[in-house]
Amino acid sequence: MMTDIRKHLKLSTTVGLLGLLIVPFGCEDYLEAEDPVGQLSTEAVYENENTATAAITSLYAILRDEVILTGNPTGIGGIMGLYSDELDYYGQPGESLENFYRHQTIASNPTISDTWNGAYNLIFMCNAAIEGLEGSQSLTNEVKEKLKGEALFIRGMIHFYLVNIFGDIPYIKTTDYLINSEAERMPSEIVYENIIEDLENSKNLLAPSYPTGKRIRANKWVGAALLAKVYLYNRQWEKAEHESNLLLNNSEFVLEEDIQNEFLKESTSAILQLKPKNNGDNTLEGSTFIFSSGPPPLMALNISLIEDMEDSDLRKQNWIKSLTEGSDTWFFPFKYKQNLNTGTSVEYSIVLRISEQYLIRAEARLMQGNNLGAENDLNIIRQRAGLENTNAQNSQELFDAIIMERRFEFFSEYGNRWFDLRRLGIAEEILSPIKIGWKSTDILFPIPESELLLNPKLEPQNPGY
Repeated sequence: MMTDIRKHLKLSTTVGLLGLLIVPFGCEDYLEAEDPVGQLSTEAVYENENTATAAITSLYAILRDEVILTGNPTGIGGIMGLYSDELDYYGQPGESLENFYRHQTIASNPTISDTWNGAYNLIFMCNAAIEGLEGSQSLTNEVKEKLKGEALFIRGMIHFYLVNIFGDIPYIKTTDYLINSEAERMPSEIVYENIIEDLENSKNLLAPSYPTGKRIRANKWVGAALLAKVYLYNRQWEKAEHESNLLLNNSEFVLEEDIQNEFLKESTSAILQLKPKNNGDNTLEGSTFIFSSGPPPLMALNISLIEDMEDSDLRKQNWIKSLTEGSDTWFFPFKYKQNLNTGTSVEYSIVLRISEQYLIRAEARLMQGNNLGAENDLNIIRQRAGLENTNAQNSQELFDAIIMERRFEFFSEYGNRWFDLRRLGIAEEILSPIKIGWKSTDILFPIPESELLLNPKLEPQNPGY
């Protein structure tokens, strides 16, 4: 099906793929990959708790460094920020990222191909882990269930982002080459059913406590947080509210009163974080967005975001920074304030946080006719930002206020703004006046041309490409 996966699937049982998962023992966090001494069979990896855990923790490291959620410029925070109304492009003309900003993406765009292949490679690794755990004869059931729960969570999460980027996609649940090489795209509705099944199974297998004490691997609450988002996107309002309630009624997750503490590694708002690779490193997002001289080397915030925020908004004061040279001023995301090694890491990338659960529940409550409950949740976020309560007078105004609050709360975070524009059907209304290259078919990326050539069953190509 996918170029790199086809290569992996030819490796039979030796760990050419899993070689990158073999790591030194004893580290309680992400176990960083080193070249293994020799090769281990898949069976051997999952007969030892240390190597099995290493295989699972490496999945998070790949998310952080390479695939979709990476804070690098080609992660969805960067490319979807450029694609929507969040970020302006300042890099070299003709580069792949500029095509997203100008809405000139084509099926041969290398960033699109890398996004697709990286995601499905990681899904393949999840499947290899699930199969290895299920076949293990040595691990206890408790260990197998918890590690399988994490692999299911990551598999469901990656498919969730893929379906929102590409639309109808294959849902891959095996490492079988013959099956994967001829996989067909499923309707998005069926993809969502599979995502929900994976996440529900994951939540049932995972424990309430974090595996290491830090919030850097999935537990039951992490599963609930992502399920709330998935249900919201799938317009299952009652279920979205239910999952959000699980988080918002849990005293372990508390909205940081001081907005400056929101993105520190000790943040009580964090539900799932990605730990930096090396001690003293901070987030890739900091390296991507922060700049110290003008013009910006790659991207900067669109001025409309700054102009639309109230001056008294503490997010505007603390999560955005400006740089002026001569008569020019540029703005950049300053949620993460470190872009260099600080000796001891002070910031972890936050994938899921409690403020999102308030706004998920607000929208879900509104869609069920509970305007008062929706207003209360919205006001919690506004009050934390130093703002007065909403003055929305009816359901439509309240809905608009929730979506606007999401824009101000989640800018530059994992494509949230673009996904809101797309799922709510307002992308054309917002982007057509400001994006010269905008086409109505731009709500989906093209399936990579190379993949269509490898597997004609992925046809037809998305409209417009």
